[in-house]
Order: sequence, then structure tokens, then C-alpha cells
Amino acid sequence: MNSSNIIVRIVASIWRGLDGARKVLHLLLLLVLFLVFFGAFSGAPALIPQQAALLIQPVGTLVDQLDGDAYDRALAELLGEAVAQTLVQDVVDAFEFAANDDRIKVVHLDLSGLGGGGLSKLRTIADAIEDFRASGKPVIATADIYSQAAYHLAAHADKVYMHPEGLVFVRGYGGYRTYYKDAIDKLRLDWNVFRVGTHKSFVEPYTRMDMSPEDRQSRTHLIDQFWTMYLDDVETARGLTAGTVDEFVQNMVAHASAAGGDIAVAAKEAGLVDELLGRAEIREILKAYAGEDKHDSTLYSSVYAGDYLRQMRMLHDEEVKDENVAVIVASGEILDGSHPSGTIGGDSTALLLRRALADKSVKAVVLRVDSPGGSVFASEVIAEEIEALQEAGKPVVASMGSVAASGGYWISVATDKVFASPATVTGSIGVFGMFPTYQRTMQAVGIATDGVGTTPWVGQLRPDREMSDDMKALFQLIVNDTYDDFISGVADRRQMDKDAVDVIAQGQVWSGNDALANGLIDELGTLDDAVRTAAELAGLSDGQYGRKRIEAQLSPTEQMILDLLAVAKGSGIEISRIVDGPSAYRTFANGLQRLLAGLTKFNDPKGIYSHCFCALD
Repeated sequence: MNSSNIIVRIVASIWRGLDGARKVLHLLLLLVLFLVFFGAFSGAPALIPQQAALLIQPVGTLVDQLDGDAYDRALAELLGEAVAQTLVQDVVDAFEFAANDDRIKVVHLDLSGLGGGGLSKLRTIADAIEDFRASGKPVIATADIYSQAAYHLAAHADKVYMHPEGLVFVRGYGGYRTYYKDAIDKLRLDWNVFRVGTHKSFVEPYTRMDMSPEDRQSRTHLIDQFWTMYLDDVETARGLTAGTVDEFVQNMVAHASAAGGDIAVAAKEAGLVDELLGRAEIREILKAYAGEDKHDSTLYSSVYAGDYLRQMRMLHDEEVKDENVAVIVASGEILDGSHPSGTIGGDSTALLLRRALADKSVKAVVLRVDSPGGSVFASEVIAEEIEALQEAGKPVVASMGSVAASGGYWISVATDKVFASPATVTGSIGVFGMFPTYQRTMQAVGIATDGVGTTPWVGQLRPDREMSDDMKALFQLIVNDTYDDFISGVADRRQMDKDAVDVIAQGQVWSGNDALANGLIDELGTLDDAVRTAAELAGLSDGQYGRKRIEAQLSPTEQMILDLLAVAKGSGIEISRIVDGPSAYRTFANGLQRLLAGLTKFNDPKGIYSHCFCALD
């Protein structure tokens, strides 16, 4: 019911055409370079010293799937302009390989660049750290400044070092939003909102100037659980008395004052870090474990995790076998149509599921869901493909990440079995629709809209005309019916009473622990647990099946362009001169992408959404 869809799709089509032309031009330019530099670039992998420290430097945000089109992301990486994100699986795999590699004597976990990550993701990496330490090898955590996420991981290391001018900034959990109701009224906008769910708070910024009591209650219950989990994790790992970290955070000013204003000293005195050391001192400590770098005696012998992973995966790629469990990641907001990674497109995610259906080696599927929801229509398109896999005898298991709420729960509950972590945000079973109109704003400046039609529906859903009472009634009926479909589907798939589902629905958000107690999930567990269960449901013998990741792939043309760019870069060419357009073009392109992102966020064909405000800072 969104009248802006046609404009959005026209603009998106034009953009796709321009983007395709850009890639072709890149190819033509690089074919010449290819002829000149082919063979000049050896491509030899970095050598791993016989005694080394593995340097793991997670940056940005921890994610299950990198954002963006695969080609553009790879190009940005070559240009050094990639968005700062770190795949959780990359960190986990690095620790797992290193645990059994005699060349790796220690892991240097440099956390200065880690900004954030859901608690469930932090716990997954923390488990990998603990497993690595069980091999008898140490983990040394360092940072200039520890973010909340960084400190969670550091706490699981053998030693935690911080720069003398550093800071441990653990903030706690919470969430704040901006509310627009008064501004909407002053601008004479009619923000028509239709919803079902007493706690469905996503629309509240358009209808209120503050958080509703229902949302406050639900969110407080959630963040209190997450804060308790975080504190327990950190204090247990560090061997601190219960309450130590919370007391430090609550009274940070007092602690800093007692340390003469030095917050770094305060953190050390509270037992949050072991020593305050400069970088030269840390290098000397690591030399004691890994030895000196053979080319530079001021450095310690090391291998970067990215280089290490490329080699180890090439040498030990035994994941894919004749019979496999496919892993498909559904990460981001759910939108109608096809969209790049980091967003769940109804059509693009359905395509990945169909690839699993057509692949004879795939006997079961794990859908890794990390999403606050979005378009109801797109969610149902994905659910239909899950049902097609089940009808073909291929069981599907959902593995929830940090968030699997609203539409994220819609697609998860369609599977044969649902796993979550205790720190998963889930539930938020509710539905809403929004359609703003600005006819009163137009009237205020002397503009009117008028016309004729054969039925009362002609001219409706125009943003320059007031919604009629019948249109509002129809919209609310559709929202009510969609909510009924949602709770009926949950009741049927979870074998629960529909009224009981309604009680725990109403847009309420739950932790994984709550979801298990309420019957919304089957088990608490990891992605690996979900893979094992999917294999069991498919009758696959332990150790006789592989794991096959199904994701969007580069086209042959795109791969050739990137390979040629790598050749050029390895030969010393400044590739930014080849691929960068004029500054005006870049400015326009970036602006257009941001505009499209905003427009397509609400692109459900009927204007009906199941979306959760699940952000926990």
C-alpha cells in the first residue's frame, strides 16, 4: 500500500543500470592492465614463521555477515575504504586453527579497534578463547581504550594490558530513541499508524514524546538480564568478586578521583586490568613467547590473522563433503525484493534457500538469523521457501544470533527447530502499518488536491490526500489479520494454545532464557549445536557430513575485475586512480545510496511490518 514503491523501484533500476555500466568500464580498463602485468605479481602467500604470535585485531562491529554487495565490498577492501566490521566466524576459526598449530606460541588479541557486538557474539568468541587457552597457550589482550565489547573479550585472556593513558569504558545496557510527535503536529502531518500489540513500540516515536510504560517495563526487564550476564561473564573470567565491575561502573568518578584523576590507574586498582604498559613494553613481553621478528629485531615474530586464515583454510578445507548441512545467514532488516548482504531481501534470501533445495549434496539447512524484522510480505516469502525445503525432506533449523525478533522470529519459527543463545533478543510478536499524509501542510501554503474516481478507493494512499475512514478501517483490518496469522502460525508450529501465544506476544521482547521458558524456542545453543541437530534430523552420521555455506557470489566478470585489480595493486599501481570517479560523482553516488536506503527501509507491498526496536547500546 506504499505509493512511493514505484518511484523507489524506478530510481533503484536506474541505479542498478549505472552500477552495471561502472563495472563494465572497470573491466575494459583493467583488461589492458592485465596484459601488461599478468605474471608480474607472484601472489605468494605470506610465510608463517616456525615460532610466532597470532595477531588477532577485530575492528568495528562484530557481525555474522559483512554488509553490502560482495563486489563493492571487495573493491572497498582493495582501496582501503571498507566498512569496519569483523566476522565472528573468522575470529573463532583463527583461535581453533591456532590451538593445534605448534608454530603459534601465543595469541595477541589487540582490541583497540573493536567498537561493539551483541552479547551473544561476544560469548561465542569468549568460548573460543577459553578453548584455545585449554591447549596450554596464553592469550595476551591489549588495547589503548577498551570498549564494553572489547573488555568482555579481554577478560577471558590470560593477561589484560592497557596503555597508561587508556580507559576501560564499560557503560552498561540501555537504549534511547528520538520522538517526533510534537514536530509532526507542528508540521501538520497526519502520521496514520495502525498496530496490534500493547508493547509494539516501534511506532511510538511518531505517536508519543516519550517511552510508553509498557515499553519501559519490557525493555528494563531485558536490559537487566543482559547486564547481569555481562557482569557474570567478566567477573568469573577475571576472578573478581561479584559486584566489582558494577560498583566500578556506577562510581567511576569516585574511583578516578581516588586515583588522582587517573582513570587508567583506577581501572588497575579495581582489578579490571593487570598492568598499564606502553607498546614497546608489550612488544618485549610478546617477544618472550614468540621470539624476535627475523627482519626487525624491535618487533616480535607474528602472523596476522587474515593471512593465517587464508592459508589454513586452503590447507584444511574439509568442511564440504558429499553430504552437507548448508548454513545460510539472514542478517539485517527484512526488505521486499533483492538486496545485498547485511540486509535480508525477501527474494534474494529466498534464492539462497532455493539453491539449497536444488543442491543434491545438501541434506539439511541451518538458517542463521540476526534480524530485528521488517517487511511482513518478505518474511512470508522466506517462510514459504523454508516450507519447500521441509516438504522435500530437508530439515531446517534456526540458529538465532544477537537479535531474531518480529520478522526475524517470523522466519525462525517456520523451521523444524529453533536455537537461541541466552543473550538473544527475540519475540516482539506484533504488527504495524504506517502511512503519513501531508495534505494539511500543503493547505497551509495554498496547495490543494482534487479529482474524481469511480470508487471510493481511487485517490487513496496518496500522501497529499487525507486517508478516508474506510481506508483506515481497511488498513487496520489487514494489520489485525496479519497479527492473527502471526500468532496462529506460532501456535501451530510451536504446538501451543493460540491464546497463550497472544499473552506472550503483543510486541513484547524477550531474552533467550525468557523465550525458552515461554516456549518460543526449543533449546539454548550455538550455531554448532544447530548444525549438529540439523544433521541428526536429516539422519546424517556424526563425522560423515560437511558444512556448506551458501551465500551471494561474485559473477565471473566481477571476479575477473577484482583479480585484475589485485594484480595491479600487487605491482605497485595506485588503483584508486583507476576506479575512483570525479569527486562530484562520488558525492552524488553516496548521497543516492543513502537516500535509497532510507526509502527502501519501508517497502512492504502492503505497507505492513513486523519490526522491533531492539537496539541495546
